[in-house]
Amino acid sequence: MNKVFLGLGTNIGDRQHHLQIAREHIATSSKLLIASSIIETIPWGVTSQSNYLNQVLLIETNLEALDLLAALQAIEASMGRVRKVKWEARIIDIDILFFNDEMITTAELTVPHPFAHQRKFVLTSMNEIAPDYIHPVLQKSIADLLAALPDK
Repeated sequence: MNKVFLGLGTNIGDRQHHLQIAREHIATSSKLLIASSIIETIPWGVTSQSNYLNQVLLIETNLEALDLLAALQAIEASMGRVRKVKWEARIIDIDILFFNDEMITTAELTVPHPFAHQRKFVLTSMNEIAPDYIHPVLQKSIADLLAALPDK
């Protein structure tokens, strides 16, 4: 079984409901081990949009990384997500943050997520559920990465 940290985010419509529906969809093919609290955050990247609700999940799945990515993108599409512009407002965004302790670089997927260690909302949520998890590239714990992050 693969252990995977997923980052969920939404800033359009009924944000709480969108997170709930995404969790339910994910649970149909994976086992939800733990979910962080839901936090409200300001937009990252493109800042002229509504605030997000974000959450991190730890799941267990039989799917390999690229198959999981396809399944998550299918969930996003079924919920009405249309990808047009990077970092635009969205009904739902589901990112693979970490996949076991693997480092994956393909045209479709980069794991660990390339911005995970720079995003306070990711590190705050990860710190709640897995403070001792070691970033496989940076070789630092989530707690240490969060402590070292400038407050933005």
